[in-house]
Amino acid sequence: MTVGFKKPGEIVDSACTIGKAKAEESIIRLLVLGFLAGAYIAFGGTVAIATGKGITAEGFGGLAKLIFAGTFPVGLMLVVIAGSELFTGNCGVITPSCLTGRAKWVGLLKNWVFVYIGNFIGSLFVAYCLGYLSNLFGKDPYLSAVQGIASAKVSMSFGAAFWRAVGCNWLVCLAVWLAVSANDIAGKVWGIWFPIMAFVAIGFEHSVANMFFVPLGMFYGAPVTWGQFLVNNLLPVTLGNIVGGGFFVGTIYWWLYGREA
Repeated sequence: MTVGFKKPGEIVDSACTIGKAKAEESIIRLLVLGFLAGAYIAFGGTVAIATGKGITAEGFGGLAKLIFAGTFPVGLMLVVIAGSELFTGNCGVITPSCLTGRAKWVGLLKNWVFVYIGNFIGSLFVAYCLGYLSNLFGKDPYLSAVQGIASAKVSMSFGAAFWRAVGCNWLVCLAVWLAVSANDIAGKVWGIWFPIMAFVAIGFEHSVANMFFVPLGMFYGAPVTWGQFLVNNLLPVTLGNIVGGGFFVGTIYWWLYGREA
């Protein structure tokens, strides 16, 4: 009987195969695929704001958070199913491939650097052209919401941002893990939806999502500088995402199931 999903050891093996291909990809393809992934995550952020931040009636705060969190996962669905390169997800799949010796560490660094750049460009494109120039969020309650999101993200401490990012990418890479496990589109969609919804609802920090959320708020007049964004938020969140995905998913599951691969 055909099983509709892969077992943990099979997930690690598949992730290592995927990670090897990612580590060997050309720079130009990494930049373009990274651009697409940044745009897709920004699409998820856009729909989350458009739906979750439109509920202003008192007493519906929990519902607003659920809708915001429940619509955001469309971004990772597009990344995984349509195909693109996302820095955060790659923390979880290239790391075990390097640990097994299938991929080279220099390939991991190449992927992370150029995918990160592509993600940033794609996120900024959607934030500025599709979010700001289109004036999607130029009136309240959306205007105050996008400004508030940006201000809040640069106001937390380095440690808080770091640990929220660890939790975030632990869940994001588990979502990728579940998508790899599934053998059909429906399984991949459900595997992605629950962990991503969870990290957003909890309030964890995702570096690529923040490449959209913070600049969007800045374009709409949030009192945030580029220096505050890069140092107060993006730096600790990026480091935390590397630990969350690279260690808690990629390394631990390699140690459990992939050392003989």
